[in-house]
Amino acid sequence: MTVFQKLEIFVRKTFKTTLEVFLAALKMSPNAQGYVSGSVTELLLKQHLESLDYEVKRIREKWEGKKHPNHHGDFYFRKNNTNDWFVLESKGVKSNSEKWHKLYNYDNLKKFLYNHSEKLSWIDTEKNIENQIITWISTNIPKFETDYKENLYDYEEIQKYNKQPKTRETDKYRSVAALSKFSRDEIGDMIAERLDYLQSKIRVLETHFVSGVSGSSERTQATPRKDEFNAISIDIVLRFDEHKFVFANPNQLESSGENAEHLQQNYIMGFVFPQTDGSLKLELTDEWYDNFADICATLSAENSVNETDMQIDNRNIIAEE
Repeated sequence: MTVFQKLEIFVRKTFKTTLEVFLAALKMSPNAQGYVSGSVTELLLKQHLESLDYEVKRIREKWEGKKHPNHHGDFYFRKNNTNDWFVLESKGVKSNSEKWHKLYNYDNLKKFLYNHSEKLSWIDTEKNIENQIITWISTNIPKFETDYKENLYDYEEIQKYNKQPKTRETDKYRSVAALSKFSRDEIGDMIAERLDYLQSKIRVLETHFVSGVSGSSERTQATPRKDEFNAISIDIVLRFDEHKFVFANPNQLESSGENAEHLQQNYIMGFVFPQTDGSLKLELTDEWYDNFADICATLSAENSVNETDMQIDNRNIIAEE
C-alpha cells in the first residue's frame, strides 16, 4: 500500500471525507496547519533522539488528577541502558519576529542589530559597532538605503495616527500621509516585500514561551517556570530549510525580571544567514546547542524525575504497516 493510499484511508476513516475536501479545509485554516506542524515537529524530534540512542516517551496531556509541576514538557527521555529520566519541552521559533520588531524600517533594523551585536560573529568589538552595522546593511541589503528608505507603518497604526490631532509636520506625519491612500492589503504587501528581502540575508531566531497561569500550574506569570522541564528543544524550521533542532537547559537561560524562577517569554537565540551558494549559516548564542549530547551533559541525576510519578501516553500512532 502506498503512502497516498494510507493517507486516503486515514482521511476517510477519521474525517469522513475525501482528500480533496481535507486539503481544502487544511489550506483555509492556519490554526489547523499550526497543529499539524506542531505534531510533525514532535514526531521528527522523537525520531531524532531515538536515532541518537535515547529512549523517548510522550507525556500524557490529560493526567489522572493534578499534573505534576515538574512534568510540563512533551517527552520523557533517557539514554538507553541508563536509569535517569528527564523532561523535554518542544517549541518552535516566533513566527513573526522580524515583523514584530518592525525590522522592515531602517532605523529599527539598525537599532536591533546594535542591541544584539554580541550575537553577531561579524562584529569586531574593538571597532565602532554602529559603523560596522551600517556597512553590513549597505553591502548586503542596500535597498534599505534607497527603495526602502522611508518608514512603513501598519494599517492599524496609520488609522490610529490619523485620528490624533497634529500640532506640527514631522517625518512620521509625512510618511503616514503618503501611506494613507493605500488599503490594508496594499500596506501588508509592502511590509511583506521588505521582510522577504530582509530574510534573504538575515533571519531572526527568537523563542516564544507563553504559558497559562492557572492555579494548578503554580506559575506567577504567563511563562514557564524553570523547573517545569529539564531541557528545551526548539525547531527552527520557520527560519531554516529543514526541521532542525537546537536545545537549551532552562537553568542556563536568563531569568524573567519579574520572577527569577520563571523564564522570559522571548530570547533572541541567534541568527540564520543565507549564503550566496544557497546554504544557510546558523549562529547561536552560547546557551543554545545543536548537539543533543551537549545539552544532556548539563543535566545531573539529582534533577531527574521520579519514575513512579511518570504518566506516559501509550496511544499508538494510527498508521497502516
